[in-house]
Amino acid sequence: MNALTRRENRVGLLVLLLFVAVVAFVLYWRTAVEDTPGDYRVKSGNYRLQDGQYDRAIAEFELALETNADHPLAYLGMALALMHQQRYEASLEAFDRALALDDSLAVAYADRGILYDRMGQHDLALQDYRHALALDPKLADGPGWLWRFLRNMSERPPTIADRADYLEAELRKAPEDRVLRLPEIDAQQRMHKY
Repeated sequence: MNALTRRENRVGLLVLLLFVAVVAFVLYWRTAVEDTPGDYRVKSGNYRLQDGQYDRAIAEFELALETNADHPLAYLGMALALMHQQRYEASLEAFDRALALDDSLAVAYADRGILYDRMGQHDLALQDYRHALALDPKLADGPGWLWRFLRNMSERPPTIADRADYLEAELRKAPEDRVLRLPEIDAQQRMHKY
């Protein structure tokens, strides 16, 4: 082996080791770092939630709550999983618990608004959407381009601001003229976890 080949091998090995170190750090940071007891399980539950594995998500959120019974994000995740299982009353209880622990969680108000919307309680949904937007105006932006790109969505989906505006307009109409649900379109909506 000549000196140039040995040098190339060392550089290649160094690049490989650096790549492995970066991947290991990212994986560690993504899964193991906890600012608050229970965070690891909440993160794990959120991954399950995004994958549509609602029973597994609930199990992770329950483990988080065993570690920290006052973890508002564990209750929020639990509420979302229950909502997707159409267990609306249990979901509402979990949303209320999350908000009792942290009433500044704008996403909890937004998501509880979605629950109220699904339950046909459109006035309460509108209140929660507006409150969420007042707490965090960035929620009006909806999912960013990267989220849409990763899910192969060419069009921007409706946001809670869009839904709030629509509900407000429909609720001003006479009850017989309101269109508050379009089941075939509603069923196509994808969950976006803020």
